[in-house]
Amino acid sequence: MAILMLRACTVSTLSKQVKESNVQQRRWINGVEGIAYGGDYNAEQWPEQTWTEDIELMKQMGVNLVTVGVFSWALLEPAEGQFDFSFHDRILGLLDDAGIGVDLATPTVVPPAWFWKQHPEARVVTKDGVTLGHGSRGMASPSSAAYREAIARVASTLAERYGSHPAVRMWHLHNEYGVPISECYGDESVAAFRAWLKTRYGTIDALNTAWGNLFWGQLYREWDEIDAPRRSGSVVNQSMQLDFSRFSNDQLIGCMTIERDAIRAHSDLPVTTNFMAGETDATDYWKWRDELDIISNDHYLDAERRDNYVGLAMAADLTRSYANGEPWVLMEHSTSAVNWRDRNIAKRPGEMQRNSLQHMARGADAIMFFQLRASRFGAEKFHSAMIPQGGTDTRVYREVVDLGGALKRLTPVRGSRVRSRVAIVWDRNSFWASGQEWHPSIDLDPRERTNAMYAQLWHRNVTVDFVHPSHDLSGYALVILPQLYLVSGESAANLARYVDGGGTLFASYFSGIVDETDTVPVGPYPGQLRGVLGLSVSEFLPLYADQAVQLSGGGSGTIWSEEIKLDTADAVQTFVDGPAAGGAALTVNRVGAGRAYYLATALHGDDLGAVIDDVLGAAGVDTASEVHRNLERITRVADTGEAYEFLINHSELDYAVAVPGAIDELITGEAIAAGTVPVPAGAARVVRVVR
Repeated sequence: MAILMLRACTVSTLSKQVKESNVQQRRWINGVEGIAYGGDYNAEQWPEQTWTEDIELMKQMGVNLVTVGVFSWALLEPAEGQFDFSFHDRILGLLDDAGIGVDLATPTVVPPAWFWKQHPEARVVTKDGVTLGHGSRGMASPSSAAYREAIARVASTLAERYGSHPAVRMWHLHNEYGVPISECYGDESVAAFRAWLKTRYGTIDALNTAWGNLFWGQLYREWDEIDAPRRSGSVVNQSMQLDFSRFSNDQLIGCMTIERDAIRAHSDLPVTTNFMAGETDATDYWKWRDELDIISNDHYLDAERRDNYVGLAMAADLTRSYANGEPWVLMEHSTSAVNWRDRNIAKRPGEMQRNSLQHMARGADAIMFFQLRASRFGAEKFHSAMIPQGGTDTRVYREVVDLGGALKRLTPVRGSRVRSRVAIVWDRNSFWASGQEWHPSIDLDPRERTNAMYAQLWHRNVTVDFVHPSHDLSGYALVILPQLYLVSGESAANLARYVDGGGTLFASYFSGIVDETDTVPVGPYPGQLRGVLGLSVSEFLPLYADQAVQLSGGGSGTIWSEEIKLDTADAVQTFVDGPAAGGAALTVNRVGAGRAYYLATALHGDDLGAVIDDVLGAAGVDTASEVHRNLERITRVADTGEAYEFLINHSELDYAVAVPGAIDELITGEAIAAGTVPVPAGAARVVRVVR
C-alpha cells in the first residue's frame, strides 16, 4: 500500500521541449485503418438482441472503433475480488466478429456499491467539510488507499484477460479525471498532502519561507500541524492554496499511472485517457501528456454562444499542443444537444459535421462521440447520440452516416500535421494563482484575455499553438502572454532568451506579478519580466466597472490601466484620459534581435484586432490575403509536402475561395476550376493542394 500511496510524488517532470525535431513519435491506435470513427458504446444498458442491431448500424455508419466498459465496474467485479467476465467476453467477441475495434476502458470512474459500503473513508470531503455520497460518478478520493488498491486490481485483471484480445485496439483509463471532483479534504488527503509537501520542500523552514507564513502569524513547527486549505474566516494562505491545487493534480496523475502500469504489465497496446482541454480548471495537462501514448480530448459546445466554433477551435489547438503536434483523438463530442446546460440547444443541419471537421482540421485523426445509442434511463437520457431515440429515420442519424462516409474519403489526411508560427502561453499554475481572492480588481481574468486574443487570431486565419512558458519557443515568430500572472525564474529567463534570439513577445497587463510560490519578487512590477519588457509599473490603476479610457491610437480600453515608468522601452500609444492619462498604454522594447510589446489595458474587438495586426506584422506573420467572415481555413501538411486545406463555412453566405495549387476536393469529389473552391453556407470542404 505504501508504494501505491507514493506514486503521486514520482510523476515525470514537465517536458521542456515542444517543437524538437527529435521528439519520439507517439504511438497510434493499433490496427485501425483510416480515420477512427465511433463512440462510447454502453451496451450494458441494452438487451443482447439490441447489440446485434447496433453492430449492423455501426457498419452502416462506417464505425471502426468504439469505447467499451467505461461504467461497467459493478458488472465486472460484483463483489470484492470476484470477477464476472461474461459481459466483456460477449460484447468484445461480437465486435471482433464484425471487424470493429475496441477502445477498452478501465471502469474506475464509478466504483460499485459494495466498495462504498466497505470503504466509506474513500468518500470525498469538500472544502466546507461535507462528505459526499455515492450514486454519481468520479466521486472517490484520489488519495484513498482502498480506492488505489481497487483500481490497480481491476485494471490488472482486465489487462490480463483482454490484453491480447483481437478486438482491443487501445486502453482507455478512467473517464475525465478530475470531473466533477478533483480535490478532497479528508484525512487521507491531508496525510498525503503533508507527504507531498515534505517531498517538495524538504524542511518545514523552507515551506514557511515559500508560503510567506510570517504574514498573519501562520508559522508551522511540525508537519502534522498542516491541514488542507479548508474554508476559513477570511482568505486562506494563497501559496498554500496554490500548492494544494498542484498536489490534487498530482494525486489524480498518481491514480492514472497506477492503472497504466497495471495494464502495461500485461499488454503492450497504447494507453490514453480523455482530457477536457480548456473545460476544466482541475488539471495541469502539461504534466499528464508524457505519461500517455495517445492524447485524447472531450469537447462539448457552449451551445448558447453563437460563435462557439471559435471556442471549439481553441480547445482543439490546445489538445494538439498537448500532443506535441502529433495526431490526437477526439474521444467525445455530441451529435446534437447535451443535457446539462441551462438551455440545451440542438445542433442545426450540418453543424455536427462542421464541428467534427474542425477538430480534424486541427489535428484529430479520430472522431468519436458520446454516445453510440441514446440512453433510456439515467442522468444522461436526454443527451444526443449517434443512434437517437427516434432511431434511423432522423436527420441526426442520416448526418452520422454521411459523416462516416466523408471521413472514409478523408483517409489521405491521416498523419499530416498542422504548423503554426504563433503561440499563446498557457500555464495552469498561473491560472490557479490568479483565480484566488483579494487581487486588485475582480475583473482580472486571464481566460477572458486568452479567449479574446485567440478569437482575433482565429478571425485572421492565423493558426495557434499553445505552450508552457518554459518550453522551447524558438520555432515561433510570435509568442503571446495574455495575462501571465505567475512567472517562475526559469520561465522568465526562457522568455528573455526567446526575445533576444529574434522572437516577438506580446504581453498583456498583470503579467509577471508573482513567482512560482505566489510571492512578489523584490522591486517594482512586473517582477522578473521588467528586463524583457523594458519598463516598471509604479501603481496599478484599475478602472470602474462602467469606465472606459481612450488611447492615442484610437482604441478604447476597459478594466485596467497603470502608471508605467519607461526604462528601455518606447511608448507606441498613450492613455488620452483616465487615471493614467498621458502615460504609456502600449510599449515596445527592443532586446537583442527581437522585441517585446506590452499592453496596459483591456482592448476588445476591432481595437484589440488593430494592435494584433501591428504585432503580427512586426513579427513577420502573414495573415490570409483573402478573409471571408466566419470562414475557417486551416492547413494540414503531410511529410510528402502535400497539403490538405480545410474550408469550414460557419456563415449564412456562400463563398468562392481561392486555393492556389488545388488538385481536388475530397468530401464531394467536385472538380476545381481555376483554383477556386465553392463553399456553400454551412458547408465544409477539404482540398488537396500541391505547392
